[in-house]
Amino acid sequence: MPFLIAIGAALVLALVFGPQLWVRWALNTHGVERSDLPGTGGELARHLLDDAGLGHVEVSETETGDHYDPETRSVRLSHAHFSGKSVAAVAVATHEVAHAIQHAREEPGFMRRMSVVRNVAWIDLIAGVVMISSPLLFFLFKAPVLIAAQVGFGVLLLLIRVVVHLVTLPIEFDASFRKALPILEERQYLSEADMPAARQVLKAAAWTYVASALATLLDVMRWFRIIRF
Repeated sequence: MPFLIAIGAALVLALVFGPQLWVRWALNTHGVERSDLPGTGGELARHLLDDAGLGHVEVSETETGDHYDPETRSVRLSHAHFSGKSVAAVAVATHEVAHAIQHAREEPGFMRRMSVVRNVAWIDLIAGVVMISSPLLFFLFKAPVLIAAQVGFGVLLLLIRVVVHLVTLPIEFDASFRKALPILEERQYLSEADMPAARQVLKAAAWTYVASALATLLDVMRWFRIIRF
């Protein structure tokens, strides 16, 4: 029995951390500096945006991870991808520019995601308040049924965030493989020999949201440990 529990725990850990580790591996492996590339990821992003008629979209460096900010219409890249010359920098920059293109075209999937993501912050806040207040309510009312209902509601709110991450997958794959990949292939920003690595990075960029969703599941399990009486 302990052996089966250990196997089960190992499978859960692999499920939760596996995608995150793979994404990091892909970005690190193909993030080696390449002096033969003509420019940085930030410079490529600027060029692609101007070429797409999106000169008003800003490109800047960030410490919060690569992303496109639809509120400020900005492509934000980590230092490695903004200032670096690597296959990863080229692929990630192109992927984030693809999101700016989705926004500019007001593609239905992207616009729906924008609307949904705006609501995630308050859902997380409410979920946190619900979970943190559970021990206090138990102390005041001594009603296990009430606490169970409250905890269930809090977990449900956290799981909504998981669903939000998962429903963004089609938008991410569209950005990587229907927009960024054709740009890299047709305009030959990378050599043919570098394209398999670029595809791997684009896949990692798309699956980042899956990794985030699974990390949220880990948060749910942590809450169960914290509120255990």
